[in-house]
Amino acid sequence: MSRIRLYSDFNCPFCYAMHERLHALSLMERLSWQGVQHAPHLRRPMATWSGHLGTELRQEVEMVRRLAPELAITVPRGKPNTGPAIAAAARALQVDPLRAQAFTRSLYRLFWLEGLDLSDGTVLQQEAERHGFAPAQVSAASTIPVDHLLRSWEEQWRDTEHYGVPLLERPDHRVLVGLMSADSLQSFLAGL
Repeated sequence: MSRIRLYSDFNCPFCYAMHERLHALSLMERLSWQGVQHAPHLRRPMATWSGHLGTELRQEVEMVRRLAPELAITVPRGKPNTGPAIAAAARALQVDPLRAQAFTRSLYRLFWLEGLDLSDGTVLQQEAERHGFAPAQVSAASTIPVDHLLRSWEEQWRDTEHYGVPLLERPDHRVLVGLMSADSLQSFLAGL
């Protein structure tokens, strides 16, 4: 059975809100989380944003607060390059999908609640260990191959021709883009 795909990026506040909403609705177990970088040009380590970028980030967070008032969210100092975090989550999925789901959720929270830099390997390793992963399982030095998987996720996301995140794709290739209400999500996923 094909699963519904959730294309998401850790540094998108709408993705964080969607991820939390899907958990609250107990829908995550029906989905296949696929991390994609919607802004692969971002720096490592994370840079502090000021001026128009800082204003844009504050506006995004305010919009999420209006769309998901139940959600705790803070304005981080910038946005990290999420390539390392997506790769760590992909490796975790190869090792233990159930623990990987909790690890993935915690990465969103580390950034959107604590403002930690998800491009920092030490941050990722400490969180992975907190979720029971051995040091060598999710780090950049891991022998678990994920390059092909990451390319596949990226290609599948691009094939939707909707380059935004969050994006849900059903097996019949219907898509839902953006942070949606609980009713919209349940309607979109009904009957699958």
